[in-house]
Amino acid sequence: MKCLSNTADMASRVIASLADTPFPSDDVERAQALFSSQSHTAETPLISSPHLSEQAGIASVHAKDERSRHGLGSFKALGAAYVIAQDAARGEAEGQTYVTASAGNHGISLAAGAAAHNARGVVFLADTVPEEFANRLRSLGAVVQWQGKIYEDSMAAAEQASNDNGWILLSDSSWAGYYDRPRTLMEGYLVLMKEAVEQIPEPPTHIFLQAGVGGLATACAVQARASWGDAPRIFVVEPEAAPALFESVREGRAQTTSGPVSNMGRLDCKEPSLIALKGLARDADDFMLLTEDEGTRGSEMCSKAGFETTPSGAAGVAGLLAASNIGALGLNEHSRALVIVSERAE
Repeated sequence: MKCLSNTADMASRVIASLADTPFPSDDVERAQALFSSQSHTAETPLISSPHLSEQAGIASVHAKDERSRHGLGSFKALGAAYVIAQDAARGEAEGQTYVTASAGNHGISLAAGAAAHNARGVVFLADTVPEEFANRLRSLGAVVQWQGKIYEDSMAAAEQASNDNGWILLSDSSWAGYYDRPRTLMEGYLVLMKEAVEQIPEPPTHIFLQAGVGGLATACAVQARASWGDAPRIFVVEPEAAPALFESVREGRAQTTSGPVSNMGRLDCKEPSLIALKGLARDADDFMLLTEDEGTRGSEMCSKAGFETTPSGAAGVAGLLAASNIGALGLNEHSRALVIVSERAE
């Protein structure tokens, strides 16, 4: 495990480098209003885990369990489907084709959202994505296209298909000139942290948030700061194989990174979302990198605690356990941690 403290100088350099990039949305009320109008969008549970608190040697661990979100298996159900629902509310979704690249769960959200509003979904997958995700996408009516060895290759193909065919590109990342839809998508994720704020018996002292391109971590950090101010120490957790946010904050501007394929597959993203990078530079305290073994231990500990999930889904837990092993980062027997179990087991 490696940890980088986000100093004021680092944060200001990142934010200055992204002057034309918007900060993430904090409009949780808009997202809540849309989801509350839909009958299938019940909130997910927040579960106290004595097993994890014992393993970490702290007072309490509460896990926001996203494995059943909207019946789609992950927090991503709050993202792409939310954007398409917003389009539908304006009469702009029916008959459209939405295209994206995905490591699995984002594509499932897009496919479900498109099917619900008489639209079409096309999802590009890299070679590293499991075939079972492709089958789930097809079962929801999406067209699957395989392109490239890594996520960034499939994203480039999705963008090209959008340009060639006049399709709507709906990425969960953002880059220069592409902000509106991913910003709306991250707005949907605010809902899960707002639920956690209302469910948790006492504010956490530490929050560990897994990140790929950074959308989930960003939204959770935005809502945590809105609800609890500067009190919680917020950690952003990535694989060592994909240190996009870690390196970008350290260097003071967005970085394209490289590395081997990670077993934390949904977090294996080599470039950050610019909106997420700007938001996390402002709101996160620390950036953490996990080894593959640490990621695996996180999912194993979740299983023993009763939360079957993947190394990606357990990466926040893995970050907590790695931090507790070194007895630093402000963790002690009085600490209260909040983590996200972000997806169901494969």
